Amino acid sequence: MTVVPRSRASTLGDAPRLPLHERFVKGLGLTVMILGGLFPLAWMFITSISAETDLQSLPLRYIPANPNFGNYGRVFSEQPFGTFFLNSLIVSSVSTVVAVVIAALAAYALARLNLKRRGLLMTLVVAFSMFPVVSLVVPLFRLMRGADLLNSYPALILPYTALSLPVAILVLVAFFSSIPKDLEAAAMVDGCSRFGALWRVVVPLSAPGMVTAALLVFVNSWNEFLLALSFNTRETMRTVSVGVTLYQGEFSFPWPIISAAIIIAVVPVVTLIVIFQKRFVAGLTAGGVKA
Repeated sequence: MTVVPRSRASTLGDAPRLPLHERFVKGLGLTVMILGGLFPLAWMFITSISAETDLQSLPLRYIPANPNFGNYGRVFSEQPFGTFFLNSLIVSSVSTVVAVVIAALAAYALARLNLKRRGLLMTLVVAFSMFPVVSLVVPLFRLMRGADLLNSYPALILPYTALSLPVAILVLVAFFSSIPKDLEAAAMVDGCSRFGALWRVVVPLSAPGMVTAALLVFVNSWNEFLLALSFNTRETMRTVSVGVTLYQGEFSFPWPIISAAIIIAVVPVVTLIVIFQKRFVAGLTAGGVKA
């Protein structure tokens, strides 16, 4: 049996072992962070299966005496929540596909082509990403009304795509810049066009960045509230983020039903994050380092 000396093991890529107190602090910090992140979701789920009398009882009950999953059925019986869910799914999915395609082309141009005033263009992209949405509601509303797009899917898909583009472009520029140009040159020598090299070489190598950009666009579109409330006022065109507020009465707050609706609303986002967790984390980490 060959024994690898400690010094040599370190040179082979083994991470140095932290002292006990540092490992304790690191573990404690991670535990607090995870519990802090999961607590709102866990409390929301407990509320969704509780009776309203349990929520008003003192001392506070952290575990409901008689869990009631019927609130999830009332979410769909009291409002057309299935329609809201489908509308959000269509709007977010189409916005994600369109935004990622446009962002990939724009990011490739910024990362690879010798554009004049590239720094100014990047500055404009960053500046636009920080623009407050509330300042765009009135001009966008007048634009949508003039184009007769209110109460339609494009009324949300178009602004969601435009507002998500800066973040997607910034993520993809970092990835495209890290790919060696020689790979594209070799592909073009073999007969690929520039677009073919982008599609067959750059895009596959940037999979974590593409997934990260797509998830960021989808989550932003799924959670957006202000534009959805302003542009789509017809009940059949409502989205989930607006639909959750419709359970509130003038003098009543049915918290169990509202909590159940919120739990249902976060399921797609949590599912996507869990499925693409590795690529998402790799994309955020690599993008942050390379940017």
